[in-house]
Amino acid sequence: MSKDCGRHRRELFIRRLLYVLLLLVILILIAILVVYLVLKPTKPKFYLQDARVIRFNLTQPNLLTSQLQVTISSHNPNDRISVLYSNLRVYASYNYQQITLSSPIPPVYQGHNDVDVWSPYLSGDGIPIAPFLGQMLTEDEADGYFFLWVKVEGKLKWRVGSWTSGFYQLFVNCPAYLLFDRGGGGSNSGGGVESAVGIKFQQVSTCSVDV
Repeated sequence: MSKDCGRHRRELFIRRLLYVLLLLVILILIAILVVYLVLKPTKPKFYLQDARVIRFNLTQPNLLTSQLQVTISSHNPNDRISVLYSNLRVYASYNYQQITLSSPIPPVYQGHNDVDVWSPYLSGDGIPIAPFLGQMLTEDEADGYFFLWVKVEGKLKWRVGSWTSGFYQLFVNCPAYLLFDRGGGGSNSGGGVESAVGIKFQQVSTCSVDV
């Protein structure tokens, strides 16, 4: 009888402990939700300030060698929320194909309404591209302009006071409108595109941001 009574008390204690722990978890989740809804974190804003083309050379059979330096700015528009960036990497893409290696950016803490500017070098040496992309690039050169996409990928956390959120995936896509300077580059003898300083960045662009 005493054994059954002791077992019953232990089971009752465990149940009550589980109920208390469950209640604490629910209260914590509600508090986080309330903080999130009250503060309403706004996605950071990204801008492509400049894209300086150092080398851009398409040779047969569809091998692209490129080097450029891009300048990207990031603005945290929140008044009470800070942003922690990590694992950021930047690369260039042409018609959905990556044409440079990824360039890493060190972890960054961005305070309220702060602005950070990065100017990484992006390069790719003899990157194979699809034959139709080589043809498209040759046609773009004949038209006198083309688009590259500068992409930023990584992770971020929101910080409010001493509370820090979990990781969120960050995807940034920046259009770069580039104009061929007829005096600075052109088609090479192999039927490709060859240019160094003959490609000019036209205007600052606003990037799309997904978190």
